[in-house]
Amino acid sequence: MKYNRRKWVARVLAATMIFSASHALADVPLADSLAQAGQQAERSCVPLLLEFAADDCDYCVLLEREILAPTLLNRDYDRRVLMRKLVLDRDLELRDFTGKPVSAAQLAGRYKVFVTPTLLFVDAQGRELAERMVGVTTLEFYGGYLDQALDAAQDKLREQTGCEAPH
Repeated sequence: MKYNRRKWVARVLAATMIFSASHALADVPLADSLAQAGQQAERSCVPLLLEFAADDCDYCVLLEREILAPTLLNRDYDRRVLMRKLVLDRDLELRDFTGKPVSAAQLAGRYKVFVTPTLLFVDAQGRELAERMVGVTTLEFYGGYLDQALDAAQDKLREQTGCEAPH
């Protein structure tokens, strides 16, 4: 009986560790330098997705768990978008698109972001490329709306720069 219980506990711990490891890999990276992220996105000819979130926002957690994390695990999206997260209720300093220090809350003010989660699709200079996604309404359709916004952002980016994303 003890052996079976130990075996079961070991399996549960292993599954938990695997889930935790895969979940940790799927977190949207925190923004530290938007200038650097913008340059990286520009080199890859992809839009930069900025996720404005808050630690105490249940919808932000839902969005990341159900939509953004699986998207990050799908390698096809590496050729479509570069994601960065800005947490409004953390007092972390980052660099804006010009390299100047700014807080996530100050950046949200510049972009007139008042609701979390909000997704912006921007180019290397921080100009919006597609209609922003504010809040979470119908989760079942959110992935499709995200794909539409990414397509629109990519089209506008190609129109502006003439670049072609790698296939």
